[in-house]
Amino acid sequence: MSPRSSHKPRPKRGSGPGYERIAFVASPFGEAKEAEKRLRKQYGNAKPEDADIIVALGGDGLMLQSLRRYMRSGKPIYGMHRGTVGFLMNDFRVEKLRERLAAAHSTVIHPLLMSARDGRGRKHEHHAFNEVHLFRETYQAAKLRILVDGKERVAELVADGVLLSTPAGSTAYNLSVQGPIIPIDAPLLALTPISPFRPRRWRGALLPDRAQVRIEALSTERRPVAAVADHDEVRDVRSVDIQMDHAIAVTVLFDPGHSLDERILREQFQY
Repeated sequence: MSPRSSHKPRPKRGSGPGYERIAFVASPFGEAKEAEKRLRKQYGNAKPEDADIIVALGGDGLMLQSLRRYMRSGKPIYGMHRGTVGFLMNDFRVEKLRERLAAAHSTVIHPLLMSARDGRGRKHEHHAFNEVHLFRETYQAAKLRILVDGKERVAELVADGVLLSTPAGSTAYNLSVQGPIIPIDAPLLALTPISPFRPRRWRGALLPDRAQVRIEALSTERRPVAAVADHDEVRDVRSVDIQMDHAIAVTVLFDPGHSLDERILREQFQY
């Protein structure tokens, strides 16, 4: 399957009979650890490298960690909610887990790849399944220059920051700063300013998911900027290059009627 064709997934039924060896991973908090104990007792627990599927127990933070940790394993990931925010998770139940996996629908998602240069010239690379954002480090607003595919699009953005979001992450930080919600199968990225001051009328842009975005920090002596890929932070950045990494494709499983594309669609009618 080519990277382009894999980016436009349609819900498919999971190959449940093949999900015999399950690896459970859990956040370190009580509710998730107790759930892990109960599930291991009933279904056993394979090592992740030997498993047919990864079942993540926690909230969206644990799910993002699991996506990054196992993104090159080729194993599907099924999350169950035992944390705070559970947008990427299914409901928790101990009973009939293998039957649920057999009936689950799959969505293929790709991460962003962030390549950042700091003030010492060091290069930092991190993946993000939700978004990459740049944010001011001090009380002064950041000054940022934005280029898309090598062409300058914003000469100077004065704002708290800016973010680039995947469709899967469009209902997270992106939505909270008034960015657009993107259907999961749309080949798009959302470029959204965070508390913009100038230009006053710029509210962001939708970009093709093949776009290469470069963000340069200006006046960094007085206006230092940090870059964050999901949970990985780089301080005092001078430039950040971001693009979707189509070479990495992760299959995420959801219960029927609660697929990620359905949840994203439903979010657009919340008020």
